[in-house]
Amino acid sequence: MTDRAFLQQQADSPRRERGTRVRRRRVRAAWLFLAPMLVVLAAVAGWPLVRTFWFSMTDASLSSLEGGQFIGLENYLVYDNGWYGIMADPMWWQSVWNTLYFTLVSVSLEAVLGVIVALVLNAHFRGRTLVRAAMLIPWAIPTVVSAKIWAWMLNDQFGIINHMLLGLGLIDAPLSWTADASLSMWAVIIVDVWKATPFVALLVLAALQMLPSDCYEAAKVDGIHPVRVFFRVTLPLIMPALLVAIIFRALDALRVFDVIYVLTSNAASTMTMSIYARQQLVEFQDVGYGSAASTLLFMIIALITVVYLYIGRRQLGGGS
Repeated sequence: MTDRAFLQQQADSPRRERGTRVRRRRVRAAWLFLAPMLVVLAAVAGWPLVRTFWFSMTDASLSSLEGGQFIGLENYLVYDNGWYGIMADPMWWQSVWNTLYFTLVSVSLEAVLGVIVALVLNAHFRGRTLVRAAMLIPWAIPTVVSAKIWAWMLNDQFGIINHMLLGLGLIDAPLSWTADASLSMWAVIIVDVWKATPFVALLVLAALQMLPSDCYEAAKVDGIHPVRVFFRVTLPLIMPALLVAIIFRALDALRVFDVIYVLTSNAASTMTMSIYARQQLVEFQDVGYGSAASTLLFMIIALITVVYLYIGRRQLGGGS
C-alpha cells in the first residue's frame, strides 16, 4: 500500500464511523416510531391468532368454548384404524384447490386487464378525467353489494346476462351461472375481476405517471416499435408497482369469502378455505376443527406470500 493510499484510508475511517453511527441512530429511531404500531398489532392480530391456534388443539364447541379438552393435533391428522382430521378430509383439499385456482386465474386476469386499462387511461384523450373516475366505481362498491347485484344479473330466470346472450344468439337456453358446477367458479371469477381490476389499474397508472419521458422520446427517434418499447422499457419500469398490486390481490383472493358466499353459498364447486372454516365454526359449531382450518389457511397464505416476495425480490434484483 502506498503512502497516499494509506493516508486516504486514514481520512475515510472517521467518515465511515460517523456514517455507521448515523445509521444506528436511524434504526433506533425507526424502531421507536414503529413500537406503538407493533404493540397494537400484537394485541389486535397476535392474540387472536394464538387463541385460534390453541382452540385448534382442543375439542371445543361453539356452545362451550371453555369446556374443550386438549387433544393435540387430532383435529389436523390422527390415525385410529384409519386417517381422520382436516388433512384427511377430501372436502378440505377440494377447498384448497378451489382457492388456489380462483387466486391464480382471477389475479392473472386482473393483472393483464389492469395494465391494459392503465395504458388506455394514461393516453391523452377528451374526457379522460371522467373515465378515470368512472373506472373506480366497481372498486368503490362494497363487495357484498356488488356480489348481490351480480347475483340478480346472473339469475337463470330473469337475469340480464342470459337475456343479452339469448338476444345475441350465443346461447339457446338460459344458463344457471351460480348453480351449475361447471359455470359457478367462472361466474365468481368474472365478478371478482370486474371489481378488482380498477385497483390494479390504479396502481399501475400511478407508476406510468412517474416514468421518465426521455426514454420514449429516444425510442421514437430511433423508430422502435411501440410493442417492443412496452416490453423492453415500460413493463420493467412498472414491474415494482405491478408486483405490489399482485401481492395485495393475491392475499385478498386467498382469503376470499364474501363474493363467493353471496353468489354460491356453500357449494362444493366453489367452496374456498375461508368458507370451509366458516362452515365448521358456525354451521357445525366445531370450534376446534374450524380453528384448525383457519390455522392451516393462515399458514398457507403466509407460505405463499414469503415465496412470492422472495421470487419477486430476486427478479427485481436481477433486473436492476
